Amino acid sequence: MKMKRFILGLLESNGYIIYQKDDAGCFIVDPGGKPDLFIKWMAEHGLECKGILLTHHHHDHVGGVQKIVKALECPVFIHREDMDQFKQKATPIEDRTAFDLEGETILTIHTPGHTMGSVCFYSEKSKLAFTGDTIFNVDLGRTDLADGDQMLMEQSIRNIVDKWSNEITIYPGHGDPCTMKKVRVINREFLDIARG
Repeated sequence: MKMKRFILGLLESNGYIIYQKDDAGCFIVDPGGKPDLFIKWMAEHGLECKGILLTHHHHDHVGGVQKIVKALECPVFIHREDMDQFKQKATPIEDRTAFDLEGETILTIHTPGHTMGSVCFYSEKSKLAFTGDTIFNVDLGRTDLADGDQMLMEQSIRNIVDKWSNEITIYPGHGDPCTMKKVRVINREFLDIARG
């Protein structure tokens, strides 16, 4: 898998274009702002957007969706638990919903905690996960916002994220990518839950 990362807005959220090669299909993950950057970059590389994958409904991750959809007429996918808060036209997805990226499977993994519908998008082939605001390199996503839940976050970390192998690289919604091997050294919030 190839990708292009954009760092967007005051909160410096990460948006990604994921693809296999130029002049092929791609997905956008969490276009939180600056939609023209995504549209221009895809045009320069001859990429056709197969859909927008959203890790959760917060504005700093979805702010560019409307303009991209208007320009490209591509579908939007968000977990059903975040549909009401998203308030835009989208296709609801569930845990284990799979997307095909030119022969590579992108699997939806429901990881509630930051929001009720938070998800990660995981590729076994490329050994990576787009984790939104579930887990970052040095900490975890907040659970004190309107639809956050600390207990669910702890369950998501223990039952899902902590089972990922050290070779998996996380691409979070904020900050830099990090291997799970390094997460298990530097991420104190993760370690407190995983070892608790």
